[in-house]
Amino acid sequence: MLITDDFLPVPVPESLSATYLVPTAGLPAVSARSAVRGLAGRLAEPVHGLARQMLDSPLMSVDVLPIGEFPELPPDLLTAFGAGAAQLDRLAAASHLVVVQAEYRPGWPPAHEWAARAVAAAVAETMDSDVVDVFGLQFLDPGAALRSLPNAQGRVRLVDWVLVPYSSGADGLWFTTKGLRRFGLLELQTQGVPDHLTRAWGAVMTGAARRLLRDWTDGLAGDEVPAFVQLPVLATVTGHDIAVAYGNPEQHGATPPVLLRLELDPATDPEADSFLSLRPPAGHPGPAGRYFAAACATLFSGIQPDVRYARPGDAMSRAIATARAGLGDIRARFRGGHLLPETQLVIKYGLPGDDGPEYVWAGVTSWDSPEQIVGVSASDANTDPAVRIGSPVVVEATEVVDWAVLDATGVTEGGWTQAVLDAGTPPTP
Repeated sequence: MLITDDFLPVPVPESLSATYLVPTAGLPAVSARSAVRGLAGRLAEPVHGLARQMLDSPLMSVDVLPIGEFPELPPDLLTAFGAGAAQLDRLAAASHLVVVQAEYRPGWPPAHEWAARAVAAAVAETMDSDVVDVFGLQFLDPGAALRSLPNAQGRVRLVDWVLVPYSSGADGLWFTTKGLRRFGLLELQTQGVPDHLTRAWGAVMTGAARRLLRDWTDGLAGDEVPAFVQLPVLATVTGHDIAVAYGNPEQHGATPPVLLRLELDPATDPEADSFLSLRPPAGHPGPAGRYFAAACATLFSGIQPDVRYARPGDAMSRAIATARAGLGDIRARFRGGHLLPETQLVIKYGLPGDDGPEYVWAGVTSWDSPEQIVGVSASDANTDPAVRIGSPVVVEATEVVDWAVLDATGVTEGGWTQAVLDAGTPPTP
């Protein structure tokens, strides 16, 4: 194996395993084989055939165990990963578990995961029960589990297989992935992410996971499983990577790529996991959080971070009036936690300048008073050297000319002034 400064050798495990559970009250009244046969015509090939073949091979086992014979699943972690009260109640009331386990070599397709999830979902659907993904410590509705499997074109949404949890640290947020080990790849992590990038950086991590997983499986494409796969030290992430990971390839924009440096962080504790860390490229000046903010501004370019105009025309005046009329409602929804998950509220406001106002965007972090908004700048201002990407800002509501809600694919709501500019009708000077 050739080792260079451009590539990072990542070890490949000898085999991979998947474990799924189906809690039941009493012994199951259906066999796994008959449940899988019932999916004929509903589950795309090759997954349906793959599940049937693995059921008949030593690569898969399906056992029914009294629930006390299986290690207890921690309710607090299940809750942290989305378990509802009804699902936890059904698990607590269960007397038995159907345990579906499969093994396979690293590479694509991940037959162990696809087949085991298909079999468990088939049994759970027949028994009107749940699927528990032991790797992800996550409850899955049987229908959702089946929909997460490849469609007729062989496509899957990576967000159905890889989670991106985060926690607060001394220098900002700590993001990790949970799911890449299903495919043999080390999990990713990023440290020092600014708080206002919670949703945006989760999407960037998912896009980075998609790109690196593609490089990883390309490196495993031969007949023999190699001891290492060489991943590029400078990984690229684009809006297309994010859109495909979320299952919306037709919604991606032509964003420039963002570079992230890949470093191996081996665990010092033998019981702990090693990580692949995502960092700014070598030589980047300033804190890492500033680079991460700039990367998000590049990738989510549905809103331009810095727009100038001197005197609004009719179309722009109407856009500003529309945005201001909705400030009360969007504030109530923001404070009430009623915005959709994985979205970010941003505002556009004016900074005074010699040539007229400079309009910049900021991510909203709190909005306790109707008159004042606290946020973090999404761009570097030309007119005010104190306003830099990632710097805290306090904005008077009277200065706001627009607001928008962003998700991984761009603007989902608002952005009226940007729509005027994008339509090619800039205000008359």
